[in-house]
Amino acid sequence: MNLKTLLDEEALKRDSFDEINEDKPDPMIVAREYNDEVIALICALFSYGNAKQIVKFLSSLDFDLLRESDKEIKKALANHYYRFQNSDDVSEFFITLKRVKEESGLNDIFLQGYQKENSVLDGLKTLISKLWSLNGYNSQGYKFLLGSAPYTKSSSTYKRWNMYLRWMVRDDEIDLGLWHGVDKCDLLIPLDTHTFKVSQKLGLLKRKTYDLKAVIELTKKLKTFDADDPIRYDFALYRIGQERDLSRFKPF
Repeated sequence: MNLKTLLDEEALKRDSFDEINEDKPDPMIVAREYNDEVIALICALFSYGNAKQIVKFLSSLDFDLLRESDKEIKKALANHYYRFQNSDDVSEFFITLKRVKEESGLNDIFLQGYQKENSVLDGLKTLISKLWSLNGYNSQGYKFLLGSAPYTKSSSTYKRWNMYLRWMVRDDEIDLGLWHGVDKCDLLIPLDTHTFKVSQKLGLLKRKTYDLKAVIELTKKLKTFDADDPIRYDFALYRIGQERDLSRFKPF
């Protein structure tokens, strides 16, 4: 059995609502509960580190604060922090997203950049730049959270942003499918260290540097398996790496 067939089977097996649960924690647990593009972005951008700790932190947040005043947001989040983000970073992030909710939808902002050449990188550039323009606050933790506008030679994989786009655009048992106007064939793989190492071992990725060029290379390879929906293999590759289950797979 060839690698494509095995990955097709793995992707089909992982495409289950029950694949994400208390025993297999994932920020998607919280995102699913609210089914909202802004709350999902909060879940995605705080998705780094231990999965259980991510879910614990996200579950402690009151998302109704996105409708409150800046003063109320700062007061309510005064004791909330997560790894690289202190309480000011968390509250200012909420304030930024409250402002964008008042002005426009995230989907609409993304489309302004994406629709020029069907480029998700252009869409992200527009969206991230817009978020930065809504709040003059800046710190190391806040910058880590939002990131900077992407460019091809970037050392960042934009893993959390690409995961967010997967959630928003794809509509299956795992992803939310809340956005319109973005073709899933244009999505880029949300490359984390698990997926990076597994893809190298399977012969899907030759690049040795963990960066945006590796994201583009792996996405192109997955398009040879499924040109219409290359990112459907993402969750399967992630779980294979997480569970260290490579025994059934031979290099491509």
